Order: sequence, then structure tokens, then C-alpha cells
Amino acid sequence: MSLHGKTAWITGGSSGIGRACALSLWQAGATVVISARSEAAIAGMVAGMVADCGNERVIALPLDVSDREAVAAAGRQLQERVGAVDILVNAAGINVPNRKLSRLTPADWDQVIDINLNGAFYCMHAVLPGMRDKGEGTIINISSWAGRHASALTGAAYGASKHAMAAMTTSVAMEECANGIRACAIYPGETATPILINRPTPPAAEDLARMLQPEDVAEAVAFVVSLPARATVNELVISPTWNRAFVGFQPPPKRG
Repeated sequence: MSLHGKTAWITGGSSGIGRACALSLWQAGATVVISARSEAAIAGMVAGMVADCGNERVIALPLDVSDREAVAAAGRQLQERVGAVDILVNAAGINVPNRKLSRLTPADWDQVIDINLNGAFYCMHAVLPGMRDKGEGTIINISSWAGRHASALTGAAYGASKHAMAAMTTSVAMEECANGIRACAIYPGETATPILINRPTPPAAEDLARMLQPEDVAEAVAFVVSLPARATVNELVISPTWNRAFVGFQPPPKRG
């Protein structure tokens, strides 16, 4: 897969799935724009990429995706600097420790919805005009297993945000396919990312090792992007082979 001449904007790009996607698309030749709230984390990542390859096809764009005006300004900045964005990967996402409705506060709810759902919309709204003008583009929204299956483990706010992201992705595909724009929702099962530390009981190391790794999801993203423009993957579900949601969170059987 060669993405030379393409520009990919990845939110949540300094850690977890977003980081893996940024590295994968960059290695495939794209110019990558990496956004996250931590300016220091992005700077360190960019410095490492440039040091490794001496290649400056990487742009640091610190951003809080829940800030509507900041996202709009970032979109204008990118249009001026690199032109229309070819690929948008909405990977920014959070969850909160207090997930049960009996403990979830309105502020917690707003925080999750603002980043997971509103942030994805703001970024799509920023890039869609350029994609329409160009007659092509790919939007990949990183939803979740919880975006298809309600789960007490992930909670009401997170599940609602990811279900809504899926519906929003379908709307983009329906409305923008005539403009050559592809939209895909990816639903990863349990993935060993930093967001898991916010679980009431964080997974053990041996459980993390059996989960999807961020690079696995990045490979799925790369596959979606690599297809010819005439082909769209509307939805993609990827889960660990040892899927704890299927086995009731029981440990795997001992062998030998």
C-alpha cells in the first residue's frame, strides 16, 4: 500500500489506537497530522519519527477535539497548509471511572459525549468541504464493541457515544457517497490501550496480552484505506480471538 501524496489526520494520535494508526499510515507514505490534547506527547512522538527516518511528512497539531472553535480553526489551518485532507481517523476517545448510572454525573456524561461523539463530528465537519471539492476522501471512525453491544462494563455514556458514532458514520456514507467520500465505522473489541486504566478494575497483564493490540486495529484501518476508491468498507468488527465478552470474562482453559 502506498499513500504517497495523501494527507491523513489522526485524532487521539499520541497514544493507543490513534498512535498506531498514525505510524502505520506514515510508514505507508502519507503525510500525517497528529492531534491530541498533550502537546508534549505529540512533540515527542514527532521527534522520534523524524529521528528514525529523517522524514518530515508529519505535522503536530495539538487539539482538544471537544472545542468546536478550535477544531474549526485547525481545519482552516490544514486547508491552508496541506490542502484537502484525504483521510480522517477519529480515534480520540475517553471513558470515566464512575460508569454506573447511580454514580455517573452530568459532567461525566458531557465529557464523554463531547470528546467521543461531538469531537468526531467537529472534525468531520472541518474536512468534508475539502473532500467534496476534491471528489474523494475517507473517514474512519473508531467506534467500539460497545458501539454494537451495550455493556455494563463500559457504561451508559461510553456506549451511547459509540452507538451514536456508528449512526453518524452511516449518515456520512449515505449522504456523501455521491461525492466520492467513503465512511467506515470500526468496532474494536477489547484493546490494550491506556483507556483501560480507567476501568473500575483494570485488566491484569496476562489479560492485556490476549487482547487486541493497537497495531491490530491500525492494520484494519490500513486495509480500509488501501481499497480502491470504488470500494467502501462501511463497518468492520474486530475482536480478540479470546473474546471475554463471549466467554463471560472467564479465564482461558489451562492446557497440558
